[in-house]
Amino acid sequence: MSGGKKYAVGMYGGSFNPLHLGHLECIIKAAGLCRELFIVISYRENATDIPVRVKIRWVYQLTKHIGNVRIITLKDRVNNKADYTEEYWTEDCNEVKEKIGKPIDAVFCGSDYDENSFWNKCYEGADFIVLPRDRYNSTEIRKDIYGHWDWMPQIVRSYFTKKVLLTGGESAGKSTLTINLANYFNTVYLEEVGRDLSELSGTDVYMLPEDFTRILLEHKAKEMRLIEQSNKVFFEDTDCLITRFFLDFLEDAEAEKNSALADAIAQFNDYDLILFLEPDVEWVQDGDRSEVIAADRKKYSEMIKKLYTDRGFTFKTISGDYNSRFEQAVKYVTELIG
Repeated sequence: MSGGKKYAVGMYGGSFNPLHLGHLECIIKAAGLCRELFIVISYRENATDIPVRVKIRWVYQLTKHIGNVRIITLKDRVNNKADYTEEYWTEDCNEVKEKIGKPIDAVFCGSDYDENSFWNKCYEGADFIVLPRDRYNSTEIRKDIYGHWDWMPQIVRSYFTKKVLLTGGESAGKSTLTINLANYFNTVYLEEVGRDLSELSGTDVYMLPEDFTRILLEHKAKEMRLIEQSNKVFFEDTDCLITRFFLDFLEDAEAEKNSALADAIAQFNDYDLILFLEPDVEWVQDGDRSEVIAADRKKYSEMIKKLYTDRGFTFKTISGDYNSRFEQAVKYVTELIG
């Protein structure tokens, strides 16, 4: 291709399972050589494949600023690449051509393909262009996600981020341990949203119903935003079921709607690890903590546990002094991310 020439229509395809920096480099280079570049995302509807809507989101978010990239999908009818023989090629090629709807001038591939590939043999009349793709490989990533973490763009990493919830009763050291773990694992964390909002009237005793609604909604919204910035693991200080506990504890006559909201959010919550902190460290009166709870910490801690077990959540218990708690937590998280 002579310098400065651009193809009218190009295409670049792959399964992007997962998408890595090698894919991204090829897309950027191919887009720079075409007036219009079509990304063909192949997918399978089984447990071995990342959902196609997730793949579409990745490609769109990484290319929307370029302006000339279009996305189409191609459903695989086989379960692995070895089974993808020539009998399927023509049908898939015709489907791709139909979806693009105009002559294809260039077919781009990473250097893991050669002239014998489907992409070259089925698109006669189009230039076949192999783009160097360095060391990146989706198969290797799937074998060891966290060992190849730097091979993936941040938006892809967030899909594989592990969520760790720290929960338990008041003054169990949740906030301090959450921050310590986030710093140790070089990642972000979600602080307890309800703390400041519970003191808008000076004490949680005089909270308004809308304060609880705001706590529940803001906590979930912040979680969804922060996890996109995480590094392998994301730490969360309490969740909606702690708010649910305090709705019951404060005996708010108007709590019914907020309790239903807390239960609804709990159905959407999923964690890769829950660490439940036992109430066996010294009680610290920090702010407006309840002296009623302080007088029988074990009782209220067990009530919180029941909220989780009744909803099908399992957890690891953390106990002992602060150093022991940190060591136990690091052990569990390290096992989680390998």
